[in-house]
Amino acid sequence: MSQIEMLLKEMNQEANTTRKMLGRIPDDKYDWQPHEKSMTIRSLATHIAELPSWVAMAVTTDGLDFATTPYQPKPIDNTAQVLELFEDSLAEGKEQLTNATEDQLEGRWVLRNGDQVLSDSTKGEIIRMTFSQIVHHRAQLGVYLRLLNIPIPGSYGPSADEPF
Repeated sequence: MSQIEMLLKEMNQEANTTRKMLGRIPDDKYDWQPHEKSMTIRSLATHIAELPSWVAMAVTTDGLDFATTPYQPKPIDNTAQVLELFEDSLAEGKEQLTNATEDQLEGRWVLRNGDQVLSDSTKGEIIRMTFSQIVHHRAQLGVYLRLLNIPIPGSYGPSADEPF
């Protein structure tokens, strides 16, 4: 199996779990946050939903500079919108990865904030880091949902709310 085939397989597997988790957010909780230093559910869900588009960015660019390209999240107000954003981001990422070559994934990709280099990796490594970010933030969302007493779907097996 090629690196691209493995990444696409993982992307599809993680998408199923992410979709289930995002789908649990109640429409009236988008401004809720568990702590003043925490993101709101809106910010967290938007970030999770947009992350699959980083796969496309990794394939089609040589990097991102936060100093010259400030982050502008897409506005969402409800679960239907966050799921639509996720599906659009996922389709974009999958399309670019499907059309990529193995050689492209060996190219360098640099994440920076002006002169400060945050990451200098291959494009393939950045795609894997993107998947890790999705899992990390999805788990964070799981804590938010648990604090709101919303049942958590299983991820890599059953959950306390969805046993075998």
